[in-house]
Formats: sequence, C-alpha cells, structure tokens
Amino acid sequence: MTILTFTLIIFLGSMLAGFLGSLTGLGGGIVIIPMLSLLFGVDIRYAIGTSIVAVIATSSGAAAAYVKEGITNIRLGMFLEIATTIGAIVGAFLAVYAPTHLIAIIFGGILIFSAVLSFQKKVHFIKNEPATGWAKALKLNSNYPDINGNKIDYSVKNVGGGFAMMWVAGILSGLLGIGSGALKVLAMDNIMKIPFKVSTTTSNFMIGVTAAASAVVYFQRGYIDPGLCLPVTLGVLIGAFFGSRILTRAQTKGLRIVFAIVITILAIEMIYNGATHRL
Repeated sequence: MTILTFTLIIFLGSMLAGFLGSLTGLGGGIVIIPMLSLLFGVDIRYAIGTSIVAVIATSSGAAAAYVKEGITNIRLGMFLEIATTIGAIVGAFLAVYAPTHLIAIIFGGILIFSAVLSFQKKVHFIKNEPATGWAKALKLNSNYPDINGNKIDYSVKNVGGGFAMMWVAGILSGLLGIGSGALKVLAMDNIMKIPFKVSTTTSNFMIGVTAAASAVVYFQRGYIDPGLCLPVTLGVLIGAFFGSRILTRAQTKGLRIVFAIVITILAIEMIYNGATHRL
C-alpha cells in the first residue's frame, strides 16, 4: 500500500468517524482509535494521540453549528468543563504508564457500556420547573428549538451528580482519547434530566476543551504524529460538518440505534485484541 492510498483510506474513515461523532455527541475518537489500531496496526498510544487532535477538530466543527442553532447549553457546558478538564489531565498521565492491552480492554468496556445505555428507555426531561440549588445559582435552565422552530423549555437537575460523572468522564477521556462523550451524555441525559439533543450538542461543545487538556501530555511524550493527524483531522472536520447539519432534523431513536450497532462491533474487536495482547 502506498502512502497516498494509506492517507486516502484514513481520510475517508475519519470522515465517517466525524459524522458519527457529531451525531451522537461522542467525538470521532470512538471510531478512529479502533480504525488505526485494529486495521492499520498503529500503536494504541499514537492512535489515542491522533484521536485527541481529531476530537478537538470534531468539537470545533460541530459545536459552532450547534451554538448557532441555539441547541447547546453554553452556560452548563462551561461549568461542567471544570470537572472534565481536571479529570483529563489525570487520565493522560495514567495512560503514559498503563499497558496498551489494558487500555484496549477498558476502551472496549466503555463502548459496550455506551451501547447498553443507548437502548435504555429515555427518562423524560423536566419542563417548566423552577430552578433550585446550583441550577438556580448558575442560571442553567434553558430552552432549545424543535424541528419547527418552537422553543422548548427544560430544567436542569442533580447538578452535583452530573459534575461528579463529568470528572470520571474526563479521566477516561485523557486515558482513552475518545472524548468520553458517552459518559457526558449519560450525565446530562439521565442524571441531569435534560433533552437528548441538548446533551449531545453540549457534549460536543465540551469535548474539545477536555481533549486539549490531555493533548499537552501526549504531545510532550511524543505520541502525536503529524502524518496521522493531518488526514484524520481533515476527515473528521468534514464529517462533523455534515453530521451537525443532519442532527437538527434527525430522529433521536434512529441516532441511538446507529450508535449502538457501530460501537458494539468495535467493542468486541477491541476487547478481543486486548485480551490476546495483539494491541
């Protein structure tokens, strides 16, 4: 395989990763890491380093569109980023010393966990309820437009529990390089009781900041390869752009099904290769 062919295949795969990452709020790393490590035999730490750069691109590409559409809860995202950033730095340092096969198994476990959550019945978000506690102090209650442009009000609950889950998500983000969108969406969707589209868009808004915190550690350790980062980042940006266009009009149920199928397949591959020390 020539370098040009290799670069083109990675570019096309990264477009798909950015597209799925933008639709689900997970970041493109959830596809990029298995693609690089399983299909092309790239060392998983270099795959994670590349993924972190791509995750930043995904967040940048999709977040701007979501903010413009008025779906993202910027105030909530900026508050929760405090927890994810601290966790990401801790996770990045752990990743430097953790065995690669162990990282692969943990990665696969997180993917399966995400797939199971996607099939759970959605907890209805809370409408028009007065804010209390941290939600009131930080003015976190907000609204978002539906497909007809009508504003739908929602309330934010259990801010403390969501903040704690974000810290865990940050650690996994730094350790695995995937943005940990699954846990971010879980925290906002199930714990804080906000609408799924707001969860995914706010997750995209946060992912770039979380990834940037851990990227410094990977860069210092030499695990970010420009030759891999360039086609991956360009592909992810293009995929994220198209994904953000579709999300505003997409049906939530369909997004969850696509998400679950893709990551379940990747999870099985990652766990098998990690358990057999192929990664």
